[in-house]
Amino acid sequence: MALTSETTRDPVPRAVLWDMDGTLVDSEPLWGLALDEVAAELGRPLDAEVREAITGTDDRTTMRLLARHTGTAATDAELEALRDRIVARVAGLLEAGVPVLAGALEAVLELRAAGIPQALVTSSPRRVAEISLQALGRDSFDAVVTAEDVTRRKPDPEPYLLAARLLAVEAHEAWAVEDSPSGALAAERAGCRLLLAPGALPSARAPHRAELAALGELLAVGAAEGRA
Repeated sequence: MALTSETTRDPVPRAVLWDMDGTLVDSEPLWGLALDEVAAELGRPLDAEVREAITGTDDRTTMRLLARHTGTAATDAELEALRDRIVARVAGLLEAGVPVLAGALEAVLELRAAGIPQALVTSSPRRVAEISLQALGRDSFDAVVTAEDVTRRKPDPEPYLLAARLLAVEAHEAWAVEDSPSGALAAERAGCRLLLAPGALPSARAPHRAELAALGELLAVGAAEGRA
């Protein structure tokens, strides 16, 4: 879907709310690797269907899906221990090098230079988010919302509503950039202008959802909207 004044409405956002995994950082393969290792230990490696169902979910939902897929009868405490192992594994992989997606850093810096507030809105734990922020530029983000900061996670709108509140804007004045179906739904439910990242999952795409060909399109699109 092409970006038009009907889909974005405002030529310049009052704030931009970024998803992290799969939108700014190519960390989904790292989560997949860590989850694969645990799933294999539990006796049933992940398949493509489960991988897609897990993408964009919070850690509690991920562990429930993993337990269901592997048929494990693990207790809540045991699942939490497995979750902690997965988070630690991903954190270790990120510490070895954060795979920032093409154009992500440039887009974040361009928005910062333009004086547009930005927030990171992720279902990942803060430990993982903070490592990625070191590569993205912690000072470029005026607010950070992680899994620990909300009681209801994506696809609930709470993370995006909280981010907008922290930036002192109304959610409908902000543009949200997402790549997963749960994240896209959360942004829409909050009332944000949703833009899908270039690598958005096919299941996140819909005729009414605008897609970016590149992350750096954000301000260029706004300028074009203003001239239309």
